[in-house]
Amino acid sequence: MAKHIVCLTFDFDGISGFIARGQTSASWISRGEFGPRVGAPRLIALLGKYGIRGSWYVPGHTVETFPGAVKAVVDAGHEIAHHGWTHRSPASLTREEEEAELVRGNEAIKRISGQYARGYRSPSWDLSPHSVELMLKHGFVYDTSMMGNDYTPYYARQGDVIELEKPAVFGRQSALVEMPIHWSTDDSPHFEFVRSAATIRQGLRKAGDVLDNWVNEFLYMRDAVEWGVLTYTCHPFIVGRGHRIMMLERLIRRLKDEGAVFQRMDETAEEFKVRVVPAIERTPKS
Repeated sequence: MAKHIVCLTFDFDGISGFIARGQTSASWISRGEFGPRVGAPRLIALLGKYGIRGSWYVPGHTVETFPGAVKAVVDAGHEIAHHGWTHRSPASLTREEEEAELVRGNEAIKRISGQYARGYRSPSWDLSPHSVELMLKHGFVYDTSMMGNDYTPYYARQGDVIELEKPAVFGRQSALVEMPIHWSTDDSPHFEFVRSAATIRQGLRKAGDVLDNWVNEFLYMRDAVEWGVLTYTCHPFIVGRGHRIMMLERLIRRLKDEGAVFQRMDETAEEFKVRVVPAIERTPKS
């Protein structure tokens, strides 16, 4: 039976991303504060208006700095998933540091929501050679940090060997569901203006142009696959601005008209597991 799922997801970074990049002046911090203080309440109200439950990827730093804002997300019925404790890429950490981030962030999530996270999204969407192993060790069902497909989840691999002067050797399939994402359906590269000493990222795209791209991505998925999942990634401090909230509402209305089914990411990962059993569970035991 045809089904085309949309997962509206939100990276609830708060001020953690700026701190991780050393941007701790009052101006940078206020930019991050807009998310929990203004953007998140607007998004909760919008999703509630349409009866949509989304998935929110929350650093432990945000949980502990803005507990009221995160509790409001929990109370609205949205998934609270893992996004580090700090907003540092696992690829920049030792294995011990990465595991400590997983544990500390998960304990913060359990305190605020009553349960450990089932899903993980890497800050900066960059994983280490240890990430899949550690996620499985700590009971995660899915990851949403990789880009190996667009509309079809898959099982993440372990043990790839990637060297410059040799053909890639791909590792074995794990039991961790990968829910793919992409920068083209992320609000940050389209909208976020960033000026540093070294670079300027212009951002500030016209919301209507981004809306057109995002609608067409869904329409292509609907034509290309019988069962598919399209993930949009937004940040409360970015998409929470007035004209972008209006764009997001127009997106919701249009996709509903086109037959989209809105679901939380954890529910969708479980649906995929029923459809496709991982190879590791299909292998007969000797």
